[in-house]
Amino acid sequence: MGACTVAAAWPAFAAAPVILVVGDSLSAEYGLKRGTGWVSLLQQRLADEKPQVRVVNASISGDTTSGGRSRIGALLAQHRPTHVIIELGANDALRGLPLTMTETNLSAMAQAARDAGARVLLAGMRLPPNYGRDYGERFMELYQRVAARHDAGLVPFFLAGVADVAEAPRYFQADRIHPNEQAQPRLLANVWPELNKLLPK
Repeated sequence: MGACTVAAAWPAFAAAPVILVVGDSLSAEYGLKRGTGWVSLLQQRLADEKPQVRVVNASISGDTTSGGRSRIGALLAQHRPTHVIIELGANDALRGLPLTMTETNLSAMAQAARDAGARVLLAGMRLPPNYGRDYGERFMELYQRVAARHDAGLVPFFLAGVADVAEAPRYFQADRIHPNEQAQPRLLANVWPELNKLLPK
């Protein structure tokens, strides 16, 4: 494919798209063999379908939305992404942090990415029933509000088909918190349709 053809295929960008993933252990291949996590699977899929796109995984196990917010500026400056996937918030809930703080941090990250010219995709999360129905619903809804506020894409539930099915235990590592290798294609399947809507055709 010649240079002119490539340029015509990606009219919205001066350079090939870069997808920056800012997440926690669910995206950082915690407990997994390197190259088997959903972000690695995304890069493999893009290599086949959209080879111009590059993926940068800046996920850190244990990270919170406060950690992501503190890092987002430097990451945007370093990698100059055209798209940013934010997969954070679960550790906030595990630590009992205020929902208003989680929402404020996610909103600040989304705004920073938009200000840098990137499209944003939020990976929404839900909490186990033992957190209480009211808290769980308010946690889920904050992702919807942030996405609407910043015209961002939204994966309604990042762990759909993994944590909410009868056979859920087969998809988790021994700690019952982190998805295993078998679950990773399902996670990618949850992200891909929403991400693909944001990518140049």
